[in-house]
Amino acid sequence: MAALNVQWLGRIDYSATLDLQNRLLTAYLEGSGAEQLLLLEHEPVYTIGRTRDQSSLREPGNLPHPVFETNRGGQATWHGPGQLVAYPILDLQHRGRDLHRYMRFLEEVVILTCSTCAVNTNRREGLTGVWAGNRKIASIGVGVKRWVAMHGLALNVGNSSLEAFQHITPCGISEVEMTSLEKESSRPQSVEKTGSVLAEIFLRELPGLS
Repeated sequence: MAALNVQWLGRIDYSATLDLQNRLLTAYLEGSGAEQLLLLEHEPVYTIGRTRDQSSLREPGNLPHPVFETNRGGQATWHGPGQLVAYPILDLQHRGRDLHRYMRFLEEVVILTCSTCAVNTNRREGLTGVWAGNRKIASIGVGVKRWVAMHGLALNVGNSSLEAFQHITPCGISEVEMTSLEKESSRPQSVEKTGSVLAEIFLRELPGLS
């Protein structure tokens, strides 16, 4: 398979990134594009999967940032400055065609990334995402079309990424406490540098997905 293309996009609007993901996924399915790993920060936005139960948004009309309904699984979350977002456009057809295994792979990439900052993280039984003790540090939500995945993961890097979560029920988990790499490591962390580390780990661990 051709090499995966890694791009750092900087800070970008959510809808623009969703359009980009859809274009890249379509190009790949048509045989004119490559697999991608998009790394970025979003402008502040709440997102929620297409579900009738939107109670995790609490009071949608009173939220401090816009709400975007999107084509991933899962309940409400927040994206914005201080948070690293990674969107792989990745072909699972040749990697086991197992969505649960793919999500565990994304969790492992986050766990290994956090370990480079001496932050110990873990999975929690029955819950998707990555945790530092009982505090959630990363969320995962994916969408798949003809076994090509889009969307991906969001890792809270800076403390500035935490306040907005207080207005929702993150991922529909009541009384969850969100945390960040800065909070857990007690030192400043760069989103872009964390993205570079995560990309290296992603590429190194990817062959083991299949």
